[in-house]
Amino acid sequence: MINKNFLYSALYQVFIYIVPLITTPYISKVLGPNNIGIYSYSYSIVYYFMLITMLGINNYGPRNIARLSKDRNKMSEEFCSIYYLQLAVGICMIFVYNFLVLIFFSTNRLIFILQNIFLISAVIDISWFFFGIEKFQITLGRNLIIKLFSLIMIFIFVKKENDLWKYTLIMSAGMLFSQVYLWFFIKKYIDFKSIKLKKVLRHFKPCVLLFIPVVSYSIYKVMDKTMLGAIAGTLQLGYYENAEKILNIPTSLVVALGTVTLPAMSKIIYEKNNYLKKIYENFKISFCFIVPMTFGIMAVSKDFSILYFGEKFAESGEILFLLAPTLLLDAISCVIRTCYLIPQNKEHIYIRATILGAMLNFFVNSLLIPEWGYFGACIGTIAAVLSMMAVHVFYIRKIISIPKIFNILSPFLLKAVSMLIVIFLIGKVIQRRELRVPLQIVFGVLSYIMLNLKFLVTEFWRYKKE
Repeated sequence: MINKNFLYSALYQVFIYIVPLITTPYISKVLGPNNIGIYSYSYSIVYYFMLITMLGINNYGPRNIARLSKDRNKMSEEFCSIYYLQLAVGICMIFVYNFLVLIFFSTNRLIFILQNIFLISAVIDISWFFFGIEKFQITLGRNLIIKLFSLIMIFIFVKKENDLWKYTLIMSAGMLFSQVYLWFFIKKYIDFKSIKLKKVLRHFKPCVLLFIPVVSYSIYKVMDKTMLGAIAGTLQLGYYENAEKILNIPTSLVVALGTVTLPAMSKIIYEKNNYLKKIYENFKISFCFIVPMTFGIMAVSKDFSILYFGEKFAESGEILFLLAPTLLLDAISCVIRTCYLIPQNKEHIYIRATILGAMLNFFVNSLLIPEWGYFGACIGTIAAVLSMMAVHVFYIRKIISIPKIFNILSPFLLKAVSMLIVIFLIGKVIQRRELRVPLQIVFGVLSYIMLNLKFLVTEFWRYKKE
């Protein structure tokens, strides 16, 4: 079941990052840099209000719901008490956001007002409940359809520079519809109940604890770009921004695995099943997908950047090469976090790791960006991700066998090296970049699949011959 849900989640996560890659050239040309900046700035403001609305519920909710999924009455009570907290915080955030818009944002006020729809979407977001009961096909299927519909609407209605309000409306309305859709299914699984205020407030502290690392992680992910733009200039930031758009696609697989394993592992640990076996299985699935992507991106980074973004973005390829190893480090942290730390209520370790990563990122960036530009920002990111992984590994070293993790990793590393040989040989034979890069990607993927065919058929698909 976990593997099937992982595929659902992975498809959706990859899709939501591919859509911007499709629309970015068109939207940039139609709306122009100034309007893109207005949209990006206004969304960055409302994003933090959405973050506060959800507190840490995206992690806290699935864990608690998964533990009670066999008892409809208890699950209903848990859902209502958590959601009433979300609703109360969300309504407060709507008032605060609109007050600030009226006071401080007289310019482009219509765009800021339309961004309200994103905030309303966060207030009614109950996807965490469906993740908790592992009904991923409901949440992810509807998102795929609505994202695709939004993509079509953008190409139909956004035609000229003053269509920024249409673009904002399409993007925010798509999010709202995707959340409203889920409410048609909720009555099938829960019964709405009146909940005492005390039972609602008991969720506040654990949600806030899970909210701290979410905020820290968001700040550190944005910090690189903020500091790079302020210290080294927008040109360096442009190289970094485009490289990050590519890295977001494999990163989305890490997110997908975490999304499906958190509720499943919460249930397994709560029921005292053999959770260590499941943790090692999740390491295997994670390594199977992330290791080849890490090596593959490093192999074709420069050629791919020039081919996709143009000759002026050759530096984006260097950034891709430097940051690709963070995918593997992130994957290790993700499995430990979602398979053990959060299900076991050990959020304090997750919090310490994320705060340490954010602080280290800021320190290294301050030290290196003035002299080394984007290279310094890359070192800052690597240091942050490595430190977070080290904290996770240190705390679980007596529970989860570190040598066993490396034993699981090593076969995938060897197969990825074999894939690299195929990519290298194609690079030597074919000189034209437009032909070379697609062939390297296609044959690299095919060779890796063939090398892992036994694992994919007998373990990942859970297929056994009688």
